[in-house]
Amino acid sequence: MGSFKEIVNTISNPTILFTSVVIIFPFVFPPSDWFEKWHRKLGLHHLWGTNAIVIAMIAMVTFFVYGLGDYNFQKIVLKPDNVPISGMIFLVVFFTWLSMHQAYKNDERLDAGQKPDEFYEAPNDKVLVWPDLVYVELISLIIMSAFLLVWSIGLPAPIEEPANPTESPNPAKAPWYFLGLQEMLVYFDPWMAGVVLPSLIIVGLMAMPYIDRSSENSGFYSYKRRRLAISLFMFGWLVLWVMLIIVGTVLRGPNWNFFGPFEYWDVHKLEALTNINLSEIVYIKLLSTGLPDSILLREIWGILITLAYFLILPPLLAKTILKDMYARLGVVRYSLFIVLIITALTLPIKMYLRWIFNLKYIISIPEYFFNF
Repeated sequence: MGSFKEIVNTISNPTILFTSVVIIFPFVFPPSDWFEKWHRKLGLHHLWGTNAIVIAMIAMVTFFVYGLGDYNFQKIVLKPDNVPISGMIFLVVFFTWLSMHQAYKNDERLDAGQKPDEFYEAPNDKVLVWPDLVYVELISLIIMSAFLLVWSIGLPAPIEEPANPTESPNPAKAPWYFLGLQEMLVYFDPWMAGVVLPSLIIVGLMAMPYIDRSSENSGFYSYKRRRLAISLFMFGWLVLWVMLIIVGTVLRGPNWNFFGPFEYWDVHKLEALTNINLSEIVYIKLLSTGLPDSILLREIWGILITLAYFLILPPLLAKTILKDMYARLGVVRYSLFIVLIITALTLPIKMYLRWIFNLKYIISIPEYFFNF
């Protein structure tokens, strides 16, 4: 069993874990016809069958129960602050399956020439507030109160001693709903990680159905007919948000180092990282000269790369692989759509630049508190 734990710890390395998720994701949520064909060939469409969720839940519970036999795993997942995250993982998996199961079911009905489930009229049965609705609400209230009572008795409240300015916890973690933002702080300046990126990701997720809309496919849930919008939404939600929360909760330990779920959190572990800016790579490493005194000259390479990314890439995509989307959305909606998408993609891009090149900032102007 020791080898199994070592394998899990190795796979949990951020470069391996994130790369695996990015590679597998388009085959699970195919964004195009090409991936849809492979999705069918590999039998991945059966992921959304009833048997698949039963097997997945049994596998997750088995892994969780097995992990509880390990002291390090137990210390992480049973920490009172982390128990809701453990439950959230199961809920996210279940409700993602439920939504996709409904979408694929509608796709099958539509392909067979039938109406989607949403178009079938519900029986015209009246349900009275009293006693029907009140009884349901009362029973729900009792069950939830009992659940919270058992939870509060079984788990001590995570209340620690009064704050001590001379002693900081290691690792110092934000509440679970901010752990994704705290993970972004590793790769971006605080104003980007705490304000710009989260805002654009949330706005982008909300705006997706309104930007990539279709009057013919409104009123029912279908994956095949809204493939790109749903796959991008799932990537933003599951990979750029939920996954970062899980990484910050389970895999980030003392000194904000990465640890596997079965690995001991050694406070003495220090990883030697020399993070450098793009300007330092260009002038010091490549050109073997000092940094110019002029801010513009020093950061010109990062500025040109950033301008090319945001100004040249969108029209280039519109003329090539996204020309059908450009024709369908029009100039305004396409521009909003692509800017939101490529801005969200700066997060995984920056993560890889940090892992591969130890790149800290593409543009670094600390004189004016601007770093990107």
